[in-house]
Amino acid sequence: MALFSKSNTALAVTALLLAAAAQAQETSLKPVVITGRSEAPAADITGFGDVPLKDVPVSATIIGRKQIEASGARRLADLTQFDASVTDAYNAPGYWDFISIRGFTLDNRFNFRREGLPISAETTIPLDNKERVEILKGTSGIQAGTSAPGGLVNYVVKRPTEQDLREVKLELSSRSSVLAAADLGGRFGADRAFGYRLNVAHERLRPLVRNIDGERSLMALATDWRISRDSVLEAEVEWSHKTQASQVGLSLLGNALPPPMDPRLNLNNQSWVKPSVFDALTGTLRFSQGLGADWRWTAQLGTQRLKNDDYTAFPFGCGAEGNYDRYCSDGTFDFYDFRSENEKRRQSAALLNLKGKVTTGSVAHDLSFGLLSSKVRNRVQPQAFNWVGTGNIDGTAIVGEDPTGFPSTNRDERSLEFSAQDAIHWNDRFTTWLGVRHTRLRRESVLTNGADPISYDQHLTTPWIAASYKLSPTVTAYASHGQGMESEVAPANLKYSNAGRPLPALKSRQTEIGLKGELQHLRWNAALFDIVRPVAGDIGVCGESGTCVRQADGDAHHRGLELSAGTQTGPWTLDGGLTLIDAKRQGSTVNAAINGKRPVNVPSQILRAAVAYRVAAVPGLTLQGQASHEGRRAVLPDESVMLPAWTRFDAALRYERQIGSTATTWTLGIDNLADKRYWKESPTSFGHIYLYPGAARTVRVSVTAAL
Repeated sequence: MALFSKSNTALAVTALLLAAAAQAQETSLKPVVITGRSEAPAADITGFGDVPLKDVPVSATIIGRKQIEASGARRLADLTQFDASVTDAYNAPGYWDFISIRGFTLDNRFNFRREGLPISAETTIPLDNKERVEILKGTSGIQAGTSAPGGLVNYVVKRPTEQDLREVKLELSSRSSVLAAADLGGRFGADRAFGYRLNVAHERLRPLVRNIDGERSLMALATDWRISRDSVLEAEVEWSHKTQASQVGLSLLGNALPPPMDPRLNLNNQSWVKPSVFDALTGTLRFSQGLGADWRWTAQLGTQRLKNDDYTAFPFGCGAEGNYDRYCSDGTFDFYDFRSENEKRRQSAALLNLKGKVTTGSVAHDLSFGLLSSKVRNRVQPQAFNWVGTGNIDGTAIVGEDPTGFPSTNRDERSLEFSAQDAIHWNDRFTTWLGVRHTRLRRESVLTNGADPISYDQHLTTPWIAASYKLSPTVTAYASHGQGMESEVAPANLKYSNAGRPLPALKSRQTEIGLKGELQHLRWNAALFDIVRPVAGDIGVCGESGTCVRQADGDAHHRGLELSAGTQTGPWTLDGGLTLIDAKRQGSTVNAAINGKRPVNVPSQILRAAVAYRVAAVPGLTLQGQASHEGRRAVLPDESVMLPAWTRFDAALRYERQIGSTATTWTLGIDNLADKRYWKESPTSFGHIYLYPGAARTVRVSVTAAL
């Protein structure tokens, strides 16, 4: 599928020049964004937080609080249904989230933000106190110092309400899971200068998947103080705790793809396995000060403290057949005792930001300057990963335990990033957008026994350029070109001749062209993207000391088309999106046979559709339906085994009713309505092929009361 020519940048520039030459209509400029329905006028994740999202030439989706609550979502993986460019990427029930955007898996260490500040997503992140989740699609060089291509995710917390809020919620789901939550907010004091928002939640986890019962709790408080008309101080803190075992992935049986198995099966079922524990304490402090009518500066501090205990009876490979990336042909596998206790991750960040407007003659500038300092300190204990016997896919094998620990890796990182952005409004139709970020990075690592210390420094610069033009009163075009950076070091292993040495920065490049239109009640968006990402690989024999070199080994080239549309007319609300991805590996010298092949776990197409109908005969009653379809994907790099396409349907009844002075919302939801059996995804992680089944049919009933 040749969606772009080789000269992507030239094509983008030509398209904008043609648009600029066609100045036939007088209208104001509104740059385009590929996005879902949004409850927020702007998105911090774009880097142009004061500019409405519809006016920024990037692709992004905002998933608002009402969508999160109506869907019964508990985690980021539950939100993939709202964007046709977002898919699962090793999303094990009971574990933290991994997602893929435009076919690239996000890095949980570098591709996540909270309140606009960097955080680690190597934990479970609750949604109960989140106002919205922002998803940026594409390279993120001007938004982040180092990150994998695909995009960024930003969590935005609920803030104090203008009117008093007293809301409680009770939800029951299949096999007696119970959630109780409260959401309280309001303002008080002289001139109502002080505001608060308190969220508490506790859930007893009894999912359909066997052997992963658990519980979770959340307490979060957000406050603000309106010191004056131009000065605001905001503070928020969030504590969460979750204890639950995870469902381990299945795999190929030799060279064969097995039929979809019971999604309730869990091979992580040995009597000695403890539930994993995820504790998190996160908070931010932000002060904003207006400087006249056109300028504002902001100072923001953020901190994150994570503690994890990870326990798993881990199926990994088949030594009997010499295949260490899959199970044995007869359905047996090697069982390992994995334990990583007392993992501590600490991250802190400080941001200074100055934004304002300047006019030079007839040209207007929206300027933004930022200085971000961040620090990461990860400390772990010796980890166990020990062979303890042979398991089977029936889940009936019983094996012993071996908690013997081996050295693991402690990591530290410091970074200082300077960013500058300028939106140049040449007239009421044509705008150019310029951005650049410079990052000074230092990373250090050492084994827990003090061996193999590694440290290195890098200076990285990532530019971005875009232009947008109003073709008509209702149609806008844009084009952009940007870069992203990843930093990698050769492993501290004797087989590498360059062990411990940093590789040259891996620079991703993206070109994107988009259109956005509105016709009465219809909103539609279209975007073409072309992303090239360098891939690191091992060159050489790699069997003995000094025989291997870690270096760049070709690229992953993803080209695609994104379409989305939505309308609300009469009792009907319709939303849908389609993404087509032509993904190929190219330039590999380690394994030339994979050149021209699709990378593993990247579907060829993704379709999301949602419909809602308000029943006139029963005021307050809404019928809802959701469909998700994902196309075929490669299980092996040579495409010799492919995962079939799948389609899933969800449905819900939502009834809003006033009972006395209390507004109530009742919801009955059924996920996987047909109880379809299918393989949801096929990620390769740590050199092993995994197969995850789609969840079994799940029923949930909830009631929310605004007191």
